[in-house]
Amino acid sequence: MREAPKYQISQKALKVWKLSALIQSLIFLAVSGGIAFAVYYFEWPIWIAVAVLGTWLIFSIIFIFITPKIQHRTWRYEVHENEIDIQSGLFVVKRVLVPMVRVQHVNTKQGPLLRKNDLATVTIHTAATIHEIPALDVIEADQLRDFISKLARVTEDDV
Repeated sequence: MREAPKYQISQKALKVWKLSALIQSLIFLAVSGGIAFAVYYFEWPIWIAVAVLGTWLIFSIIFIFITPKIQHRTWRYEVHENEIDIQSGLFVVKRVLVPMVRVQHVNTKQGPLLRKNDLATVTIHTAATIHEIPALDVIEADQLRDFISKLARVTEDDV
């Protein structure tokens, strides 16, 4: 079996993913609070509110503190002359080899959280699929985008 790709995404990805999970958690807290208010207002059994808020707490802990660490540890990538190797996943490890001859274009993108932390995601487009390498330092993402684009052009010219 082939070795795992050797490059990891930026350590700053942890901060971005935790902040994103916190924002989502606060939205779900508002919904949970609404349900808890409905329990009080309609005089439903109190266990419903406790169950909803308990579920919110458990999922918040998992998605804010545990999932980002696992994602960071498992995301790997490597660019070879003829292919791009991307690996992610803990229980189900997803390994994708994107042939350079299939690459149509490559771009970088940033949302507000990525931009604030000087990170970008490299997006690789083929005719049928889109593959992403998330949360790279902006300079690294730009260099990787340009390098993949150069290799894809050379491969296309050789065919």
